[in-house]
Amino acid sequence: MMSMTDNWRSTPHLYGLARTIRKHVRAWFLAALTIVAGGCAEFEPERAFSPNAANPFAVAETRQSTLYNNPDQVDAFSAQVPDEYLLGPGDILSLKVWNRPELSDPKILVGPDGMISLILVGAIDVNGRTRQSVADEIKQSLSKLYDNPEVSLSVSQYSNNKAFVLGRVANPGVVKFPGQGTLLEALSLAGGLPVHNTQVQASLTKCSIIRGRDTIIWIDLNELLYNGNMGLNARIQNNDIIFIPESQSNHVFVMGEVDQPGAYMLTGRESLLSALMRAGGPTEDANRHMVHLIRSEGQTGQVETIDLLEMMETADFSKNYLLQADDVIFVSQKGISRFNYTMTNLLPFLSVINLGTDILESFGVMQQFRNRVWGQEGTVGK
Repeated sequence: MMSMTDNWRSTPHLYGLARTIRKHVRAWFLAALTIVAGGCAEFEPERAFSPNAANPFAVAETRQSTLYNNPDQVDAFSAQVPDEYLLGPGDILSLKVWNRPELSDPKILVGPDGMISLILVGAIDVNGRTRQSVADEIKQSLSKLYDNPEVSLSVSQYSNNKAFVLGRVANPGVVKFPGQGTLLEALSLAGGLPVHNTQVQASLTKCSIIRGRDTIIWIDLNELLYNGNMGLNARIQNNDIIFIPESQSNHVFVMGEVDQPGAYMLTGRESLLSALMRAGGPTEDANRHMVHLIRSEGQTGQVETIDLLEMMETADFSKNYLLQADDVIFVSQKGISRFNYTMTNLLPFLSVINLGTDILESFGVMQQFRNRVWGQEGTVGK
């Protein structure tokens, strides 16, 4: 009686076909393993700085950005503002000459050219002058006609203690100070900073103060408002322009294995953890040991790798860095996720092999092939 092996070899065309199938299956299996092995390597961005380079990343209390002016520079800027009020167009003055009611005037309007006109005195240019200096000039003029006249000059209405607040405030426009103006007072008079709504999310981190034609300083609003650094509360001079830029221009990018990768607007003092949570947090395929913070600096950049899992387990938030505009957060993948991705890409090819075996099953070839090679019964896919 002829054995199964002899029967198998007695049909050389079937035996050759079976060997061909086994050869191709083995080739596909080895190719899959090779790809998977290469895919298990974790993503590691190339570091653009040496281990001894100064760390450009910082948490909230350790570093103030060099993009802003420091308190000493703000003090020098504030020192330019005179301690006394300077008269100007639109001011309303009140003049009293003791025992001379005919010379007194309770309402003197300073014209657009900075001039006023008084009886027996004539026109006086008061623009940019203190109240006392103008009173002294009036007294000197009247002394030519009267013996030691007593002159009192006061300001009934101030119009030259103003600033222009533009940009992201509730009520942009001209604000007038009742006394010596400061940055915080100007922001308050402009209605304060905008609040969150369904359309726009407020994200105010800085503002500029423009003085004259050639002077500008940048104030870190986070440092002023959240840390209470009053050294940054600059004094405002008449006609200063306070500009708060639109927050939409500041974004961070969260990429890799997060639930909702994309660009996110910076919201105040944004940290690494808060940005990750806004992106839905790491996925199941995320490698929580390898979260990369990438910061561009001109043509180069800096990369810092954070072990997120260790941060959570040890409550060590020393690497929960503050983010800057255009920072990139990349969450790496686990090796198994690369395997799943690779096998998903191989499925179209495996289905081709499966199609071929289904055809062979209909001819009974695969049953003999299994008996010969693996000693199995049954059919493929059954």
